[in-house]
Amino acid sequence: MEELKDIRKEITETDNELAKLFCRRMQLVKKVAEYKKANGLPIFDPQREAAVIENGASRVEDDELKGYYVSFLKSAMEISRRYQSSILEGLKVAYCGTKGAFAHIASSHLFPTARLIAYPSFKKAYEAVENGECECAVLPVENSFAGDVGQVNDLMFSGPLHINGMYDLAVTHDLLGVKGSDLSSIKTVVSHPQALSQCSAFIKDNALSEQEYSNTALAAEFVKNSNDTSVAAIASAESAKIFGLEVIARSINDDRSNTTRFAVFSRADSKATGNMDDPHFSLVFTAKNEAGSLAKAISIIGKYGFNMKTLRSRPNKELLWQYYFYVEAEGDIYSKLGQLCLEELKDYCDKIKIVGSYNNLHAQEA
Repeated sequence: MEELKDIRKEITETDNELAKLFCRRMQLVKKVAEYKKANGLPIFDPQREAAVIENGASRVEDDELKGYYVSFLKSAMEISRRYQSSILEGLKVAYCGTKGAFAHIASSHLFPTARLIAYPSFKKAYEAVENGECECAVLPVENSFAGDVGQVNDLMFSGPLHINGMYDLAVTHDLLGVKGSDLSSIKTVVSHPQALSQCSAFIKDNALSEQEYSNTALAAEFVKNSNDTSVAAIASAESAKIFGLEVIARSINDDRSNTTRFAVFSRADSKATGNMDDPHFSLVFTAKNEAGSLAKAISIIGKYGFNMKTLRSRPNKELLWQYYFYVEAEGDIYSKLGQLCLEELKDYCDKIKIVGSYNNLHAQEA
């Protein structure tokens, strides 16, 4: 039997090799973080981490050790996320609105360690990335109830930025009041017109009067400053924390499936060919002024196996009574089939622009 000191010596030698490999791995992690910073991508990628764990587990033949190796990998990835966070702390993310608004919430979920900078309009936030003030912008492109956000769609058509990710944020409205207020004391609710509309049943059932405000978070700030127990805001729970308000009633939406889809825009195009488990792309185009051009363009996208999830039209501001079309589809547009699809689309489209190729994003785990 080996002496204990000999076994420990061998463990030390193994640890020395592991230390070298650890440093090498973290150097590569740093490169990943720098790439994500340049492309405005969040740290957490659950599909990638799941694939790493699955592939890692297959490397270990000893069933007794397999579970321990999976735990080792999970720990390594958690350390990697922390290291990436330290690198991305200087990342500047633009959004439209104010602290506590849903755009701010989406941005903080995706980039928890970044500096979030508010702008007064979608265009200003977009331009902040164009001119280098910020590395990326988180802007809404569609709401499951209100439909598309036209101004952001127009920026996609005319602007130079690329979409490098999409994130779905469930929109939950709460009733917020100052300390000492409760539902029986509330007479008036203040919020954005859309939020008031989405909570109409609750407002009617409680016989509340409505007061419109430009933004849900600003409505919460108004209630705080008013210090009136008869006035409440319809806003997010995050707004309650920011402005020191009480949550009087939770999830007062008429429908709980209300979701806003946010896009992450940056100057760089990630073109993540082969690096996506569930690839998607966004495309804008104008159809030629010929009979059947639009129908043929749509059929070509399906012909090459791309499943369209969204198709909508917007007026082309450059040409009177002309329209451009926005498509969001599943698949890799940079694949060989994607390139063939684009070539064939040229026969029926005057302008074709790939806005982005991306994964659907997830909030970073705590």
